[in-house]
Amino acid sequence: MPKLKLTETILRDGQQSLAMTRMTTEEMVPILPTLDRVGYHSLEVFGGATFDVCLRYLNEDPWHRLRVLRANLPSSQLQMLFRGQSAFGYRHYPDDIVQSTVQRAAAGGIDIMRVYDALNDYRNLETAIATAKRERLTVSAAICYTESPVHTTEYFVNVAKEYINLGADAICIKDASGILRPYEAYQLVKALRAELPSVQLQLHTHTTAGLAAMTVLKAVEIGVEYVDTALSPFAEGSSLPATEAMTSAFANTPYAPTLDGTALEEAALYFSQIRTRYIKEGLISPDILRANPEVCVHQMPTGTYSQLFEQVCRMDATDRLPEIYEEICRVRADAGYASLVTPIAQVIGTQALRNVLDGERYKTVTPDFRALIGGSYGRLPAPAEPIFVKQILGDELPISYRPADKLLGAVEKYRNLVAPYAEQDEDFLTLAMFEDVAKHYFEERKRQKYHLDFAASKAFPVHPI
Repeated sequence: MPKLKLTETILRDGQQSLAMTRMTTEEMVPILPTLDRVGYHSLEVFGGATFDVCLRYLNEDPWHRLRVLRANLPSSQLQMLFRGQSAFGYRHYPDDIVQSTVQRAAAGGIDIMRVYDALNDYRNLETAIATAKRERLTVSAAICYTESPVHTTEYFVNVAKEYINLGADAICIKDASGILRPYEAYQLVKALRAELPSVQLQLHTHTTAGLAAMTVLKAVEIGVEYVDTALSPFAEGSSLPATEAMTSAFANTPYAPTLDGTALEEAALYFSQIRTRYIKEGLISPDILRANPEVCVHQMPTGTYSQLFEQVCRMDATDRLPEIYEEICRVRADAGYASLVTPIAQVIGTQALRNVLDGERYKTVTPDFRALIGGSYGRLPAPAEPIFVKQILGDELPISYRPADKLLGAVEKYRNLVAPYAEQDEDFLTLAMFEDVAKHYFEERKRQKYHLDFAASKAFPVHPI
């Protein structure tokens, strides 16, 4: 029986879930040699919200962060979370942008690509997986787990088969909302193992609803071999199960992970100090440290909930949150029971908010929701009702082809646009995915470089002869 292998997420999803992804590279570096000694299957370090937040809030270059982490984690497999045709962004990009992004991530030191599509539409993973295989990355294709009348065990097994046919090396059950119940996990893993007996099975589940520890136990008992965790200072609540707790839970069993306990303890102590500071600074809210059973109803993952809550506060409408939760469920049903993960969760959450505040459903239709119903994000899990499609799109017909098929190549365009700012090859990709935010970051980077150069010239003046 194989030992359980753990993927440590504290440098990405752990701190994203509890501290809004605000951990800096400078804070990470001192503990990296210790993390490198632990013996994890992999360390998740790149992708998800880290790319956006580095640029938008931390004034950091995410590509530079990746190179720093690679240099300081020589013995570890580094993993990234990739949004398929959306790469690290929130909309679909042309194939050449997706290909170049995967290539640069591989060149920067990524070993494993965890890739998903919010609609579980295999067409939106074709380019990313094909490129990753050419770059000799291990591909972990994630099924976005959700509950609805159409999301049956058979549905998820069929999605997994499609991903394996594309070339995926492993299948991950991605439960971003933390709603996967123990016995549903048992049945799903049992079915996946029966249909895909030799494929690596992985589980990524959050502790948001308080179910995760039990869910992990039942999943491992029936065939999951890899589990995502986070070191205890950035675990539990809306994050993932604690690494130390999972290690202890399976101790003295055939599944027991083989990890360096001393290194684990040292790393946990280090991150405890960061956690304490974050709580004082208000980066970690007490509300996300507790179990939230209501997530099993609205299914909103914590990151999206935080963004929605911020919107509601700006509009002075916090008293209407219960209505908004109910409307999220209704909008999601209208949209074919799309999974509430990035970027679809933001699309549905914003439309639900609009419906409630307008006092009339779909009086205002956001461009992103219109694009969702029109097929621009991919195939909906269940077809939307024709009358509803007509209401949203008018005389326009939804597309049936792969959305990226109609997107023109953009590499040369963004290479030209980035020329006034470029300092490294990856800058054109940063601009392609986050145009306005990237320009602001590039301008700030140029100003900082000028001040550094100016300071150096003053420290070491050149006197004329």
